[in-house]
Amino acid sequence: MTFQTQEQYQFIESILFENLGHNPEVLDFQFFYGGNFNLAVKVKVAEGDYFIKWNQGDHDGMFESEAKSLQVLQDTGVLSIPQVINYGKILDKEYLMIEFLTAGYKQENYWQDFGQKLAKLHTHTHHSHGLDFNNYIGALRQNNEWMEDGVQFFIEKRLKVQAGLALYDRKISEEVYDKFQTLFEKIPSLIPNEKPALLHGDLWSGNVMTDSKGFVALVDPACYYGLREAELAFTTMFGGFEPTFYEAYHEVYPIENGFGDRIPLYNLYPLMVHVNLFGGGYLDAVEKILKKY
Repeated sequence: MTFQTQEQYQFIESILFENLGHNPEVLDFQFFYGGNFNLAVKVKVAEGDYFIKWNQGDHDGMFESEAKSLQVLQDTGVLSIPQVINYGKILDKEYLMIEFLTAGYKQENYWQDFGQKLAKLHTHTHHSHGLDFNNYIGALRQNNEWMEDGVQFFIEKRLKVQAGLALYDRKISEEVYDKFQTLFEKIPSLIPNEKPALLHGDLWSGNVMTDSKGFVALVDPACYYGLREAELAFTTMFGGFEPTFYEAYHEVYPIENGFGDRIPLYNLYPLMVHVNLFGGGYLDAVEKILKKY
């Protein structure tokens, strides 16, 4: 059993000592893909199985905000969320230590149960849209400053931020940016202005797991109170969610007619996040949506 480098071994050892109070014998470990900007490892010790991830770049506060987001979701008692052990900084690297969720076999009603639970999560509301702390989506900062109007929050704190960043970094042209400005004027007449719903915020299949009982568990949140249709739209972007998931959701918390036509508008946000993180491969989809509207 060897770690990839001696430095990584010492780093993991330091985290375990800081949080367990002694240097436990590492019984097993497994490296994981922790996203494009993080490293991650599963560590098995006598006290239990833990998932530790740490960043390689300058993303101050990323894991603190993730820990807080996990706690916000866990406090609802609706979904299975890994327990946060701690977050901190060692050897100039920020880390997050959480329980490792061992996956069981999926229950036959897994997707139906998931849809019902997400609908219940979305019934948790607030008087405004946003959150009392900012967080990250991927490696990009996400501004959650409170706003009463949900559609304006979506425009100002989501789309405008990403469009402005893309223009600044020359990932979109002035022409595309101008099309965004035109769209911003139309959006209030195109999407419903619902009350705030507590969202996971980064709900795609890669952040969906199965817990030990065979039901859904969620990881890597970027949560805030926002428009719930934006969350449902995001689940369609990379696929992997079965029809029974949506059917069960709608039975518990129906959405307005015409949602299918609104999906592209909501998905401009995650698409622009991907443009800013990974470049122009996602820009064609953005331009098609802007042209449509």
